[in-house]
Formats: sequence, structure tokens, C-alpha cells
Amino acid sequence: MTGPIVVAIDGPAGSGKSTVARLVAERLGLEVLDTGAMYRAVTLLALRAGLDLADADKVTLVAAEADLVVAGRISSHGVDLTDDLRTDEVNRAVSIVSAHPGVRAVLVAEQRAWVGARDGAVVEGRDIGTVVFPDAKVKVYLTASDTERARRRTEEARASVAMRDHLDERRAASPLRAAEDAHVLDTTNRPVDEVVGEILALL
Repeated sequence: MTGPIVVAIDGPAGSGKSTVARLVAERLGLEVLDTGAMYRAVTLLALRAGLDLADADKVTLVAAEADLVVAGRISSHGVDLTDDLRTDEVNRAVSIVSAHPGVRAVLVAEQRAWVGARDGAVVEGRDIGTVVFPDAKVKVYLTASDTERARRRTEEARASVAMRDHLDERRAASPLRAAEDAHVLDTTNRPVDEVVGEILALL
């Protein structure tokens, strides 16, 4: 395979994506791109602007003009947004924003450019193996039992997480699903190092 090495890690909330992606990246000496944080950033900006989140054109314009910089933390026009990305308000709204095809088109282009500017990356999200990097070196879809996924979330976040997964699985644009050639790994009751080792063995 030519070009940068891309490890695509998809899966629903609470499946262990963030932890696994970070450790895989550390082992490989690569950076991590959390694509979900980008959708959250656009959601936060749209909320701060007081927009109707169902207005696809206006929200897409926010995405296009956000000038997002992702470098561990995420900022827009020099303003760090990271600490406000996982509030209940953003949790409830992000699936509305991420369902707009225009928003997805803008951010997918930025995600590809971000990786293209590097020697490779571990990219986590919900459509990485199916849409963003369908030719990724390794595609992994993480899952876990409903009980385990709920345990990994705070009591307050469980309802919004369940609703977000439900909406993301059913959206028309880039729904949450495993790529046909993805390695599906159930992380329930498995040590994270074991999951990381299994992914590294696929390279």
C-alpha cells in the first residue's frame, strides 16, 4: 500500500474507540484524529450562534467557515473549544448536525486533508472505514454489550448516548455501521491491551 498508513477505528459510543485509538497510535508513533470531536465542534459553534440546527444550509456554512485546527485539542479561529465539546447540550444536538450531508462533506474533506498532511494516523469515528478512508490499511469496528457500554458512561450521559447511536445508525448520510471488510472486535470484558495487540497484529 502506498501513501500514509491509516488505521480506521469505528464503533458506537462506549465501545472503547478513544482509548484503543490512543494506545494504537502510541505504539505506532502516529497521531490520532477524533472525527467525532470535529462534529461536536461544529455543533457547539452552531449552538453558540443560536442557529436552528435543522437548517442544513446555515449549519453547513458554520462547518465551512469554522477553520478547525485539530492538534490534540480542537480550536476554531484560535478559540479552544475542547473543554465544551462533551456537554449534555452538545450530546443531545450532535446527531442532528452530523446528519446533514453538507456538514459531512465539509468535514470529510478536512479529515482526509489532515491525514494527507501526515505520514499516517489512527482515525476514529463512525464512518471512517466506510466513507472517509475506505482503503485504510486496517479497518476495525469495535463493539461491546449494551450493559458494558452503559457502564462506561456516566448516568447522565447514558440516555443521550443511546439516542445518538440510534439516530446515527439510521441517518441517510454515512450511517454508523461496520465496513464489509472491517475486523469486528467485541471489547466486552477484554483488557484494552489485548484489543490493542489484536489490532496491531493486523498491520
